[in-house]
Amino acid sequence: MTETETPLLKNGRPDRIRESTVGRNLAAIAGVYLILVFLIPLALPTDTIPDLSARANRMDYATYDGTWSWGNGNNGEDGEMGHNQFENGGLFAWMELNPIAATVYAIGDLNCHQKFERSWEINGNQLAVCTRDIGILFGFVACSLLWQRRGLNRWTIRDTFLSIFSDDLIEEFYYDDRRMLVMTGILAIGLGPMAIDGFTQLLSSYESTNLLRIITGVPAGFVGAWIFSAMFSARPHEFDDSDSVRLPANAILRMIEEEEE
Repeated sequence: MTETETPLLKNGRPDRIRESTVGRNLAAIAGVYLILVFLIPLALPTDTIPDLSARANRMDYATYDGTWSWGNGNNGEDGEMGHNQFENGGLFAWMELNPIAATVYAIGDLNCHQKFERSWEINGNQLAVCTRDIGILFGFVACSLLWQRRGLNRWTIRDTFLSIFSDDLIEEFYYDDRRMLVMTGILAIGLGPMAIDGFTQLLSSYESTNLLRIITGVPAGFVGAWIFSAMFSARPHEFDDSDSVRLPANAILRMIEEEEE
């Protein structure tokens, strides 16, 4: 290496600009939303947001009536979803809020069930998402910030995912090629507690607590950001060829070419 050449990182690349940008952007998106989830209820007039109870992956509180107003109906008090909104603090439509508050509650409406008994309240206003989602967002931001500092592009998603570890720590998994097993195991460990808690609650009379929902949400959000960061950072075209990728234990990437029939 000459004096003008840039020292290579442990993945064989001269820089990690993309990886740092990916981590920073993911942390910014999730982090800003997480902050607004707490600030908006505090900034709104007291008792603006009533007790909510909707359906996940649906728009239920966009308007007071019409297609996107399922949550404002009388959906019963004993069902798994919904309640009599009029008797639980009155009707609610996030489209009537200011643009920032409307965006925060619209995202919550679309992605979260917003059950009031599983959500926090600030200033007499229910937060836009439940406590489980608060934990997921927190874990997502934490891993994104870690990725910003440690993540590396290593051609494949699998090897990029594992780059967050020191090479010495994971080199044994390269000797016998257990990288995919390690990655899927980490994802299972992160998502498992939330899945067990959520499905047990769904399929039995068991009722989780808000504290446990947060605790199980954090690792799920962490591994979620981890795999997203790896997917957005793994870019083979940034290498001259597969031989230029540096991997732990001096492993090499084997490129399988399909034979023409």
